[in-house]
Amino acid sequence: MTILHVVSVSGGKDSAATSILALETQPRASLRFVACDTGNEHDNWHGYLAYMESTLGITITVLPKRDFSEQIARKREYVVKHWPRKGCSQADIDRSVRALQPTGNPFLDLCIWKGRFPSRKAQFCTQELKTIPMVEHQMGLIDSGQCDAVWSWQGVRIDESEARRARLQGTGACVKAFEEQGGGIYTYRPILRWTAADAFEAHRIAGLEPNPLYLQGMSRVGCMPCINAGKDELLEISKRFPHHIDRIAYWEMCVGMASRRMQASFFPDPDRDAHLNKRGIRNMVEWSKTKRGGQLVDWIRLTEEPKACESAYGLCE
Repeated sequence: MTILHVVSVSGGKDSAATSILALETQPRASLRFVACDTGNEHDNWHGYLAYMESTLGITITVLPKRDFSEQIARKREYVVKHWPRKGCSQADIDRSVRALQPTGNPFLDLCIWKGRFPSRKAQFCTQELKTIPMVEHQMGLIDSGQCDAVWSWQGVRIDESEARRARLQGTGACVKAFEEQGGGIYTYRPILRWTAADAFEAHRIAGLEPNPLYLQGMSRVGCMPCINAGKDELLEISKRFPHHIDRIAYWEMCVGMASRRMQASFFPDPDRDAHLNKRGIRNMVEWSKTKRGGQLVDWIRLTEEPKACESAYGLCE
């Protein structure tokens, strides 16, 4: 049986560590390194992938961006046909139809189609922008006769979140490191029990510098920002990369114009449901400037200049 080992690359520490482990344990001829362009990455995402290629001596295939033109077209038809029955005015219908146009950016187009942004409880961005294109690519390898089976290497760790631990923790001391998905595809998660320090140690041993974003206050890299970004990280983004805040604010307007409520927030806050005017990325940035409790502005945090090196993982020490 011919097996190809397909490693998912995101530009983050865990996928890089997984790539290093794959290079150490598998023949290079059997390895494929693949990345998905979500349209919401940091400016230097492609640059870091190129650095990984040159340092590790590999080739990373960036899959074509997903196209949601058909889904958006069907949504336009749905709006015209069904919104009148829901009591929507013709002005609202016309406004939504005008906004329901593909932009060519997969993340934004996905949200325009859905009429909302993803959230921690509805993280459809991962499924639509990473999982589906990756599985289609892997099935293509099998269907084209390049291999009989694919091991899909995923750089995930159970200590990243309680939700991930609950999903991937097996019985007793076991973890779900290897699973059959069907169709000749098997999911392999070789670093499930690793810590973040273990991942960075793999970088050191391989001579690979971590993604520079980890030295600029980011706890996660790839999407900029990620819907799971925390308070401190959001503040750092607003200080170091304010143009990304501007971009998200524009996206909120685009998605809001396409939705029935004419409202869309990248970071929905359940505590602010009664105050829709306080939603939105710019209001969340203002919240990131406050002390614990979100009421008083932390003037030290607000006025402090970004440090040349700041790491949530102690990489600057």
